[in-house]
Amino acid sequence: MQISPSILSADFANLQAELDAIRSADWAHIDVMDNHFVPNLTLGLPVVEALRKVSPLPLDCHLMIDDPDRWAPGYAEAGAESVTFHVEAAADPRKLARTLRGLGTRSGLAIKPNTPWAPYEDLLPDLDMVLVMTVEPGFGGQSFMADQMPKVRAVRESVNRFGGEVWIQVDGGVSAATIEQCAQAGADVFVAGSAVYGKDDVPAAISQLRSLVEAHARP
Repeated sequence: MQISPSILSADFANLQAELDAIRSADWAHIDVMDNHFVPNLTLGLPVVEALRKVSPLPLDCHLMIDDPDRWAPGYAEAGAESVTFHVEAAADPRKLARTLRGLGTRSGLAIKPNTPWAPYEDLLPDLDMVLVMTVEPGFGGQSFMADQMPKVRAVRESVNRFGGEVWIQVDGGVSAATIEQCAQAGADVFVAGSAVYGKDDVPAAISQLRSLVEAHARP
């Protein structure tokens, strides 16, 4: 069970300090948006390169961008330990997943709330993680979509049948009030933004989230 705080909710003027504040987590989640695939513009490759130099945690980059086949490898080359692209935007998701692995990074596939999982189950051998969005991608602070839990269960069932070491991540509205149902559905990597950076005591917020899911950890 891993906690991946999203710096989308951090103070962008003090990112190094904000990264230091989450050092008790497992990953630093970096949301990359291009104002095309989603209607918002955030961090890009130069900032990710700079963050890699100062982050105490491995970088988990979630690319909400058009043409990830072209752009995603650059994030692996910049040192991101995990790069997740959206299947809705990729021209050849299997080839891209293999390219990312070839560059030494974990390869993740993200699916939006209205995107079914079943058509992409056969990609599992080339993936290290599946990200099930529990909000519409594009903005932080949205309400959690509990109706995505059956999809998380479906991905978990697929992973169990496949037998590989594929993580299942949830992103969107994850908080102390919702994280347990995500774990119960089969998720094991949890992206939390305002549930971490919106608290006065950031390390305590991370510890609380971790304790809430420990009981659901799979052996």
